[in-house]
Amino acid sequence: MNILAQNALVVQELAVNLGDFYLQDFNLAVAEGEYYVILGPTGAGKTVLLESIAGLHPVEGGRILLAGANLVAVPPEQRGIGFVYQDYMLFPHLSVAQNIAFGLTLRGEPKSVIAERVAELAQLLGIAALLHRAPRTLSGGEQQRAALARALIVKPRLLLLDEPLSALDPETSLSLQRELARLHRELGTTTIHVTHDFEEAVALGDRIAVLNEGRLVQVGAPEEIFRRPATEFVARFVGARNIFTGELQHLDNGYSHLQLPALEIAVLTELTGRVHASLRPEDIVLSEEPLHSSARNCFRGRIVEIAERGMHIAVTVSLPPEFTCVITRRSLEELGLHVGREIYLSFKASAVHIFGG
Repeated sequence: MNILAQNALVVQELAVNLGDFYLQDFNLAVAEGEYYVILGPTGAGKTVLLESIAGLHPVEGGRILLAGANLVAVPPEQRGIGFVYQDYMLFPHLSVAQNIAFGLTLRGEPKSVIAERVAELAQLLGIAALLHRAPRTLSGGEQQRAALARALIVKPRLLLLDEPLSALDPETSLSLQRELARLHRELGTTTIHVTHDFEEAVALGDRIAVLNEGRLVQVGAPEEIFRRPATEFVARFVGARNIFTGELQHLDNGYSHLQLPALEIAVLTELTGRVHASLRPEDIVLSEEPLHSSARNCFRGRIVEIAERGMHIAVTVSLPPEFTCVITRRSLEELGLHVGREIYLSFKASAVHIFGG
């Protein structure tokens, strides 16, 4: 990535010490115009990182480069960065229009320019009819749109979004998720979006960075994070569910064999020795009889748990070990599944992801 690109961000060896939490030797690179999602659990350091980039915490070491210029000594209001928090932080004593206009008002822009820009963003975000309202009279989704407009009105070089959808109900969250994707397509603002929701990250991110305890543990395209987690932490966090540790045995017709304590699984890998393996629940097929297919792995086990998971059903089958798969309610009914029943499960060798032990 060209760090001199107009709105590219590069964080180098960043050190921030807040006493009870610190970032140490932290590195990050976001391309100009990229929608970059940082994914991690509560307490991983996502908000601290954003606030440090925005200039809200003192930096002990390292550099924060935006378009090649080091921002570490630059005051927050001069960095050209827009920031949207999960709780919106709209000014309660100002109208929606005054909230949106705030950044340009501070700059002393002409009223005509401010009014034009407020109207333009309100139209873009679908809140033109709400400009006269007080923030307290708005729904959560409307408040978040107003907060986005306030951040975008100054045409920031970088937009930081701190869990922007977490306080919303599922339907509103999905609607605003589509809105964020559309805004990014239309405006092309370099964006860093932090979240703990993997589905949200996959839907929005050009790339995803997984953060744990103040360190990036994997960076890649959504499909790579989803299908090829680099560590056991990432595998569990992105919902692989079926994670095992075993020894890789000899090659057989291009396949390796992963030896678990009570089971041998055919896999495709060039690794050897002790390794981890992950298998996504949706890659397992359940059947009443052994399947005649390309799947190299087919085993018989007993159902030990059936659990509702929203639109899907999670079925846990013990061989041993235990495997969890995801099926539809229709499949559950058609197969007549119940706890205690024996069932076959099948999965391809290529569906098993092998990573270092």
